Amino acid sequence: MGLLLLLIPARAQTSEPVAVPHYLGAPSCASSACHGGGGSNQNQYLVWSQRDFHSQRPVATLATARSRQIAAALAIPDPAADTRCTTCHAPLDAVPAARRGPGFSVAEGVSCETCHGPAENWLRAHTRTDWTHADRVAAGLRDLQNLYVRANTCVACHQTVSLALLSAGHPEGMFELDGQSAAEPRHWTESAASSHAQIWFVGQAAALRELSWQLSREPRDDDRLIARWRALLWLLQKLDGLNPALTGLKNISPEARPENYLAAQRAADSLARAAATSSLWNDALARQALIRLTGTAGEFVADTNAGELPARRAERLVLALDRLLLAQNAATPASSGANHELDELFKLAQSVPDFRPADFATALTRFAATLKNQP
Repeated sequence: MGLLLLLIPARAQTSEPVAVPHYLGAPSCASSACHGGGGSNQNQYLVWSQRDFHSQRPVATLATARSRQIAAALAIPDPAADTRCTTCHAPLDAVPAARRGPGFSVAEGVSCETCHGPAENWLRAHTRTDWTHADRVAAGLRDLQNLYVRANTCVACHQTVSLALLSAGHPEGMFELDGQSAAEPRHWTESAASSHAQIWFVGQAAALRELSWQLSREPRDDDRLIARWRALLWLLQKLDGLNPALTGLKNISPEARPENYLAAQRAADSLARAAATSSLWNDALARQALIRLTGTAGEFVADTNAGELPARRAERLVLALDRLLLAQNAATPASSGANHELDELFKLAQSVPDFRPADFATALTRFAATLKNQP
């Protein structure tokens, strides 16, 4: 990693490379004058440590009875010491001893530096008023304002669970950047240029890339995982060409073949990059996306031999409708009827084994009609 140590005024940077930076630990962010204070712009450490499930809870999960059962099924003696578990639940465990500062602790869980990067080269200077955001990023602070970078920071652990772990009883992953960010206790200020629709779309493209990557590497086929991949590909293909900048998935076959996984992986990555940097996400585009997706009711009853694919499509679709409706509400609040019908769609999609395509299609048609009658 070619980071630069910025010890002199901004834009007069040394070109000498420095050693790979140390992780200093969350306490390095916790003073009351920094992110451990009481003000809304200084309480980030307190929000994370006291309210955010990323703090300590992921590590603690490895000591639960359920984790021990999953570990036993895979002949893992200690889930807290096996990379199949710690990669996501205790990511700091992978930091070499030589890069651990005095305040470092694996027990922090998904910590400040897990998301923002090792702090040694930027910690003391990142509050300087003469530094721009670009200066901070050059010093090694991860650029989470970039939605592509943000999605990449989160998607692997939230989306990718190996078939071996799934077979042993691990819950499925499901990544949705906007909704999951909204559910997290907020310790950041969202850019005014980013809409719910844009954040959602970037996250879904990144999720498709990860699913495609996983399927290309699993040692065997799995009908459930393939159905999830096909469902997400279907969802994003419905929006292909919504804007000339958002293309690339339309001609990818949903057939479960290695070449299709590779094509989807490449196209989804390009799509995530384009959507993250585009300024096209306005209220009108979000409404167009919403209308396209609500027009899919007939597809849920067209094939009675599709296995669990319709349920998996519904699973992804209701999340999309939720975020797109929220984006539209920023300009024109939805009627209570639209919100009620969306709640009904969520209920119908919450169980894959009990999914009834005809009932879902009927509810989706009602939802579409309500939207059509809104301004």
